Amino acid sequence: MPRKLQDAVVVITGASSGIGRATALEFAGRGASVVLAARSEHTVREVATECERLGAQALDVPTDVTDEQAVQRLARQAIEHFGRIDVWVNDAAVTLFGRFGEEPPDAYRRVIETNLFGAIHGARAVLPYFREQGSGVLINLSSISARVPQPYTSAYSLTKSGIASLSESLREELLDVKDIHVCTVLPATIDTPIFQHAANYTGRAVQAMPPVYPVEQVARAIVKCAQKPQREVVVGGGGLMLTFMRTLSPGLAERVMARQVEKTHLTDQPAEPTPGNVFTPLPEMNSVTGGWLSPGKLRLRRAATAGMAALIPAVVGWLWLRPRAAKTPQRRLSWQMKKSRTGRNIRKWIV
Repeated sequence: MPRKLQDAVVVITGASSGIGRATALEFAGRGASVVLAARSEHTVREVATECERLGAQALDVPTDVTDEQAVQRLARQAIEHFGRIDVWVNDAAVTLFGRFGEEPPDAYRRVIETNLFGAIHGARAVLPYFREQGSGVLINLSSISARVPQPYTSAYSLTKSGIASLSESLREELLDVKDIHVCTVLPATIDTPIFQHAANYTGRAVQAMPPVYPVEQVARAIVKCAQKPQREVVVGGGGLMLTFMRTLSPGLAERVMARQVEKTHLTDQPAEPTPGNVFTPLPEMNSVTGGWLSPGKLRLRRAATAGMAALIPAVVGWLWLRPRAAKTPQRRLSWQMKKSRTGRNIRKWIV
């Protein structure tokens, strides 16, 4: 960071709800100036007012990240208003639930345009300013689904994988500039309204898949990256366990994820097809949290985390024993009579 966090200028896309809104408030509470971008003019102004109440300077810029020219204008307005950009957070995201090939093609494409191209547009807009300044931190929000994709959300999973790859490529390109950093944050299931906002063509209601983690945990991780950049940060112990499991046994991780989505992500309640907020913002549930962390659900989170933690040693043991068993030749044991040194007849096992 070229300046203290209290003097930093931070641009945040997707600032109207969930992680983006929580991140805006976290930076504002620490004295940073924030530039807030989202599609809803009313909501992004509301978030700016909340940040100003915390004592921060806030600029709200209604922006649709699928429009590259609009994202370029966002960067220019930040520079014109504050004179620099120290941190850029690519957070804008939408999601879609549906069996592949059964969801509307335009909705599928829109998820890719918002999530992946939104991050691309953000990086293309801010990196020239970072190079001119000689410093800056770009923080891209990926997801644990980039490491362990989910069924019924292939559009979302592939965009998050693409964002993680984009970050890695940019880090390699920017090795010649010491003070420009690219960070990737990979949250597990987080308590945000994204599940209420999701497009859904499964015929079943969607809920957050446990274990669910507080949104403030992600916001703090993002602020920490701004202060002390890291390559990749996984938020949520369940996400770390899934990543570890996939490293050890990709096939097993896929089966576990498929079962978890069927059992805990999709409910038995019927749901009418809906485009959610994929094409236009929804006026309701533009809050920081999605209400998925009630006391009962907190207990469920702990139980789910404990269950996954217990599964890891079993996976390690199984993977360690499997190749040894495969390589060990089958041996037949039999009895043989032998004479001992004392002359007595003894029986012993022989191979």
